[in-house]
Formats: sequence, C-alpha cells, structure tokens
Amino acid sequence: MNNFDKLITKSKKDWDNLNNSEIPIIYLGTASCGRAAGAEKVKETVLSYLKKHKIQAHFIEVGCIGTCYLEPLMDISAFGNPRISFGNVDPKWAERILEKYLLEKDFFKQKVVGHFGEKPFNDLPSFFDLPMIKPQVRIVLKNCGLIDPENINHYIAQDGYMGLKRALELSQNAVIEEITNSGLRGRGGAGFPTGKKWKICREAKGNIKYMICNADEGDPGAFMNRSLLEGDPHAVLEGLLIAAYAIGASEGYIYIRAEYPLAIHRLNIAIEQMKNAGLLGKNILGSNFSFNIKIKEGAGAFVCGEETALIASIEGKRGMPRTRPPFPVISGLHGKPTTINNVETLGTVPHIIRNGSTWYKQYGVEGNYGTKTFSLVGKVKRTGLIEVPLGTSLKKIIYDIGGGTLKPFKAVQTGGPSGGCIPKELLDTTVTYESLTAAGSIMGSGGLIVMDTDTCVVDVARYFLDFIQKESCGKCTPCRVGTRHMVEILEKICDGQGDVEDLNRLESLAKIVKSASLCGLGQTAPNPVLTTLRYFRNEYIEHIVNKYCPALVCRSLIEFYVVPDNCTGCQRCVSVCPTGAITGPRSEVHNLDTTKCIKCRACLEICRFDAIAGNAIIIRSKEAK
Repeated sequence: MNNFDKLITKSKKDWDNLNNSEIPIIYLGTASCGRAAGAEKVKETVLSYLKKHKIQAHFIEVGCIGTCYLEPLMDISAFGNPRISFGNVDPKWAERILEKYLLEKDFFKQKVVGHFGEKPFNDLPSFFDLPMIKPQVRIVLKNCGLIDPENINHYIAQDGYMGLKRALELSQNAVIEEITNSGLRGRGGAGFPTGKKWKICREAKGNIKYMICNADEGDPGAFMNRSLLEGDPHAVLEGLLIAAYAIGASEGYIYIRAEYPLAIHRLNIAIEQMKNAGLLGKNILGSNFSFNIKIKEGAGAFVCGEETALIASIEGKRGMPRTRPPFPVISGLHGKPTTINNVETLGTVPHIIRNGSTWYKQYGVEGNYGTKTFSLVGKVKRTGLIEVPLGTSLKKIIYDIGGGTLKPFKAVQTGGPSGGCIPKELLDTTVTYESLTAAGSIMGSGGLIVMDTDTCVVDVARYFLDFIQKESCGKCTPCRVGTRHMVEILEKICDGQGDVEDLNRLESLAKIVKSASLCGLGQTAPNPVLTTLRYFRNEYIEHIVNKYCPALVCRSLIEFYVVPDNCTGCQRCVSVCPTGAITGPRSEVHNLDTTKCIKCRACLEICRFDAIAGNAIIIRSKEAK
C-alpha cells in the first residue's frame, strides 16, 4: 500500500469515527455570508459556553451550504441523532440551543431548519427537502457546508483526489477526450468547450506551458467562485492539477482578487496540505507528473477577469486586454501556451474524471450539459448559492427555488453588469448559453439579480453601465468614450432632463460600443441598456415625457408625502427618518416636511399600511435652474 492509499484509508476511518463519535459535534457556517450575518459572534459564544460548562465537543467550521437567507447556520450532531441544522442563530439563541440540546437533550423546533439523516427523524424535515434545496442538483457544491474546508482528510473521505488518481492512470489525450465527451463548457461566461481548449494547448508548440485558475470574480452580486473556494478549496485544486496534467503544464497560478481574504487563507492552507500529502511538487502520486501552484492576488480590477488582462497582471504589467489572435492557448503567460479556466469549471473536472462523461451528460440539455451554480440575490425571498442543471427555466429558479418576490416581479438581471434585464414575459427562458443570448443577455459567471416593482430599470441600467465605465481599462476608444457618453445620457434621463431623441442616441452608441470594443468587457457593456430599452421602453418614456419615476427611485423626479387615510400614526416611519422630516404624535396622522426629506426611501420601505407615496415633481431645465 502506497502513501496515498494509506492517507485514503486514514481519512475514511477518521471521517467514520467523527460521525460515529459519542462526543457532540457542532458545525458552524463561517464562510463570508455566515460571517456577514454574525457567525463570528456565534462562534465566540459557542466556544465560551462549552468551556464554561466543561462540555467536551468537536467544533467544526464549514463553508456556505447555499441557504444564505438562513445564516448564521449552526448544526449539531449528538446522542446518536442525525445532524440537525438550526437557522438564523444569534449568540443568545446559540446559548439557548446548546443548553436545551446538550444539557436537556431536547431542542427548539422553531429554530430547526432540517436534519441530514437518511431516514425521517422526530417529525423534522430533511434539509435536502427544503424548497430551496430539493430542485437543485449539487455536483460542484457537493461538499460545501458539509465538510471542514481546512481539513484535507474530510475532502479525501468524500472521494477527493480520486479523480486525479484516475487521471494519472490515463494518458493525457485520454483525459482530454473524457472532458471533451462530457460536453463541459467554460463556466466563466463564454461557454467555450473545455476539452477543445485543452486540446489546442496540449498540441501547441513549446515545452513550457502554464495552467491558470481564474478566480477574479468581480460581478456585483456574484459570489459563486468565492463560496466554492471558501467551502471546498481542494475540489478546485484537484481540477487544476488534472487540467495541468492534461495540457502538459508544470506550473500553475490561481489569480484571485485580494478582496477574498478568507478564500485566500483557505487556499493557502489547502496547498500546504497537498504538499505534505505528496499531491504537489515532483512526481505526484509516483507518476512522472510534477506541478507547483502559486497564488497571485489581484488588485480588484474588473477587467482582469478577461484572460489577456489577467495574464498581463500576473506578468507585473498593467491589466489591459490585448488583441487576439494569438490566443493564450498558443501564446499566453510569458509568451508560452497557457490554459485559463475559471473556478467552477475546474471544480467540475474531478467529478467528470471520477464518474465518467456519460454520467455527467445525464444532467442538462443537449449542447448545455451538466450543472451551473448561480448566486440568487436581490428582491427574491430565499437568497443564496444554488446549483441547477443547465436548461432549468428562470421561472423555476426564481419561484420554486427562490420563493418568488414579496412585491410583483419585474425583471431578472443575468450575467452580472454586462448582462441584460429579462422581463416576466420571458421567465420561461431556460438557462443555456444560447437562450440567454437570444434574450439579449448572457450567462456570465452566474449572477442572478431579481428585481420587483420597487426597482427602476433606468436606474439599474445607469448603475451597471457606470460600473463598467469606471472599470474600463481605457485602452480602446469605443469602450472608453462610448460608455462615458452613455452614462451621461442615462444620468440626464434619471435627472429629468432627457428627451425622446436620447433613446436613439443610446441605441446608436450601444451598437458602436458592442461591435467595436476590443474585449468582452466593452462588447457586452451595452447589454443592460439594450435590454431595458427593448423590454421596458415605456419606463424610459415615463421618465422623459412625464418626468416621473414609477418605482420612486430617481430622486430628482419624485416627492414623498403621507397618505392621510392610510396613516395609523404607528411612528415606524418617524423612527427611521434620518433627518426628522416626518413628525407627529402616536396614533395621529403624521406630517412629512419635503424641505427636510432626502428621499432615502426608508419611510416607504418600513411602512406597512401604504401610508407613504410619491408624486412627480415639476422639473425645470438645467438652463432655467
């Protein structure tokens, strides 16, 4: 038995011993979403409580399981019962749950989310039967939230690195053929066939080749890659090794933005563990394959998600795209053949090599095989990280998985700032590369931002285009100048100074920017504008002709007031108004002083009786002002 086989045996034994332990196990979700919801305070409380009451227990930090709306999540496995998950746990609830369960051997059912047992338990639902979880197919996210991401033994116990082991038993061409047959396409947004990319790089001339993992996830509202790296870093690293073996690379990079400190921390730990296990360095697992990984922290430039800009950044140059061809697979890092795959693509690879391409193709639809992860955010009830087969409809994602919206649905933005807004009439659109493109949007890396009637699509288009304009590297004129002029027009419309001809100017500029820009950033930048003009043109007209924002978002076009017949005098609006603009005694109709109102919408959002409304205000031209 070789050293790796011994490690497998030890890992599985340790995993079984842990799960069959008579000592309670406490799992706490401490990924970024959990920490943002207060998991660090819960952690302090749990450790303090255990110490104070001299309770012996295993304490394990895990990644995000996907139900971000339930964070902080704390699970307990004890007394031979299955692992039970408690949601929205704050420090006070953590103490109460520990006392009730560990000392009294009972628990508060009102905080229970579900259990992870194979059989029904105590009238509690299975976690995997939750409405958000049940429709999903979890391949890439298989381990997230269930294992300790800082313990390589946990990963190996779930058949981790068995994909690498099998790959090293195959020829490089056989590995590429398996990936090609699976139909896997790049999950970074472009959807280029992964096997084809590997084959071109493998056959490119040159003895030195590089393999790069693109972890420069910069879309507002997107956190798929970050969550995978925080929750299961070894899955991505295993995929990186398999890809490197297939193309003949001996050195690789993980390019990750410095704003992901937890992901970087866990990657560093995982890399050290791999070295100690003989999974990095020379003659990996006794083969002729040698490989090393370096982490390159990016400075947060959105354009460095584009592969040639990313390469320039690694080389120490300013992150700016270059013309192609030659493509990186022919001439990339330091002029050598280079393959770049994103986090999710690499996280999928081990599963395909371990289980086979036929297994993988049972998910998805023809031409779009497998699953795709998405960050489901915005005005949807159940926000979080999801994974669904390609070909799933937007309606199923938003309503069956996300639970719909509190107010009427308006649109969903797919593909990040370069994506498009898809209206309710097109909710039957499936998430495939081709169908989203036909709707005027893109797959992107997987951000889904849900909007309801409180969202102004003109303001959304302005926001995303402003983001793109500021993140433009400025190298090519269409992107540098065109996006700036488009932002100016959108600001003019939001400010009540627009005219109908501005819509023609916007469309004309959008087409120029789309067709003449150097890289994907500029080529897709106009999508939010073009789709909102295509599907919500009436809302633009309302801003221009009637000088009114129906969603009550554009501050220059609205004036808030109290509806006397609806006001109960509950004082909720008084308590949140930052300027004291709303006054009035309890149980009496309140007053709103428009001279003090900064139109922050706090009163509108907290009112339960529709007692706050907005009027269009008289707009004078800037010249008259």
